[in-house]
Amino acid sequence: MRALYDSKSKTIDDRGMKTLLAQPARVQSWLDVEAALALSQAEYGMIPTRAAENIAANCRVDKIDLTEMERLLREIGHGFVPVIKVLVKACDSESGKYVHYGVTTQNIQQTAQLYLAKQFDDIMQGFVNDILRNLAKMASDHQATLMPGRTHGKHALPVTWGYKAAVWIDELLSAQQRMQEAEKRVFTVMMGGAVGAFHATGETGRRVQDRVAQRLGMHSMAIPSRNSRVYRTEYISNLCLLATTLHKIAEEVYQTSSEEFAEVSEAFTKGTVGSSTMPQKVNPKLAKGIIANAQKLYSVLTSCLYVSPRPFEADSSAYFIFDGNIQESMELMAEIVMRAEELTRTLVIYPERMRQNVHLTHGLINSEKIMMQLVERLGKDAAHERVYQLAMRSTHEGLPYADVLRADPLIRQHFSDTEIDALLDPAHYLGLCAEIAAETASRVWEKEDV
Repeated sequence: MRALYDSKSKTIDDRGMKTLLAQPARVQSWLDVEAALALSQAEYGMIPTRAAENIAANCRVDKIDLTEMERLLREIGHGFVPVIKVLVKACDSESGKYVHYGVTTQNIQQTAQLYLAKQFDDIMQGFVNDILRNLAKMASDHQATLMPGRTHGKHALPVTWGYKAAVWIDELLSAQQRMQEAEKRVFTVMMGGAVGAFHATGETGRRVQDRVAQRLGMHSMAIPSRNSRVYRTEYISNLCLLATTLHKIAEEVYQTSSEEFAEVSEAFTKGTVGSSTMPQKVNPKLAKGIIANAQKLYSVLTSCLYVSPRPFEADSSAYFIFDGNIQESMELMAEIVMRAEELTRTLVIYPERMRQNVHLTHGLINSEKIMMQLVERLGKDAAHERVYQLAMRSTHEGLPYADVLRADPLIRQHFSDTEIDALLDPAHYLGLCAEIAAETASRVWEKEDV
């Protein structure tokens, strides 16, 4: 399954993610695991050292007969046995006897796929770090950029664009932390044989598994059961949770770049065409690519949850689904993070339009502030009721809010015209938006790996 909307700006470098997702990398990852297995088994006297060295020397794509491998695949109909046969043929006759010793297909293929996922994750996190840097600059530069905060699609309280960026930063930092904490469960080596209990290799097999994990820079499964699927589900779930924040940014851009809002826009590149029939269109292409790929990614997780409970010690239908789902989830995530990095780096922000929008209700957005000023005099419920009546009158009778307030005896009793103007100024009711934006930007700069 190809990722959706995988056409992208020619300026984006995938930094090697897509190479890891191609078939040559997949075959090489199988060979890398076979090499690590043979060398580890030799260390514990399970196979001869010379045989292990010969196996490892031939565990390279350019050393095996890929044409023969494809022919055997068609003849045998097993996805991995042809790899074993061509590797045996590449080794000398004595060493070939010890290829794939004491393990089963899924031991190699699952370990190899997670080995690739670990490499993919390292590159992907580099993109996330760049996104964090982009957002930190945005939060810092726009910590005081006034705009309307919206709840349920309507004006709520004034906020700043920097505060909005800070919320995204906080979620991304949590997503990174979540993924780092899960690595010991996700990026694991399984070498337990057909059912995961080391029937063919015993206690030595367990030590070999630990050594293979060390060689590959991974972790060793406590119980290498082929039935344990929740950890791979956890990986895809964590990708989805990371994607949701990037998806949220894209949704915000997609909606607020419309002419009705006009608060932000994607950077325009000369020659970019938005529509085959409407010459004026400049579409949010990065945002829509993030949205589409993220929504597809969520559906991948759903099938993992359905298949994770499959019974018995192994189930090929579950394995096939996970093999495809991890591959597809990485393909989709690659497209998401590439676009998100460019979007956050090049986003155009229009502070003046944001300021115009926050004043659309002529001060109604500050009704909470007015209510809070009356709480000490009236109590919370009575203050809310009084301001509600005034706000509704302004809204439904089409009267300027300032005029309604000035005409109210209670308001007039306690506030002068100048004070009423100040109460209605959104710039005077921003809470800790600017402080939170600055503090959150600092959290990014203080990260060692950013």
